[in-house]
Amino acid sequence: MDKQPIVVEVVYALADKQKLLRLSVPHGTTVRQAAQLSGMQQHFPDLDLDSSPLGIFGKAVAKPDERVLEDGERVEIYRPLIADPKEVRKQRAAKAKARAEDDGGA
Repeated sequence: MDKQPIVVEVVYALADKQKLLRLSVPHGTTVRQAAQLSGMQQHFPDLDLDSSPLGIFGKAVAKPDERVLEDGERVEIYRPLIADPKEVRKQRAAKAKARAEDDGGA
């Protein structure tokens, strides 16, 4: 007996535009396949679904080409980082230190 399709959501967001798509996919669909089946590239033409990092409910999936989805899961397509978070923290700390020195020297 064939299994019924499952329903999943696929989401992607930019700073100024977000899209959530709900779709029905066959049992055995992987995270990457769902992203590709979603049609998200029609809404975001620069999106490369073949290499984008993917996750489920806020947790990155290490092997999205192998991880099979379950009914009701939400696939998240992640954007590449604009800046290295460690470097941003270093820069913020350096600015705070410089401000503290300026305030203390006055």
